[in-house]
Amino acid sequence: SGGVDSSVAALLLKEEGYSVMGVTMKLYYNEDIGVVREKTCCSLSDIEDAREVAGTLDIPYYVFNF
Repeated sequence: SGGVDSSVAALLLKEEGYSVMGVTMKLYYNEDIGVVREKTCCSLSDIEDAREVAGTLDIPYYVFNF
């Protein structure tokens, strides 16, 4: 998700030699379900944050739209 827990877990696993990647599953668009807030799960802001974390950790990052 790019949140603190996910980011720390990714870092610790990478430090232990595991192959790590970041993934965001975009299951819906906020507008389609009547949510107007920008800062919700899987918002563009969250995706950008997760991508930045992946870049910092030098791991691949993918977004899947369902």
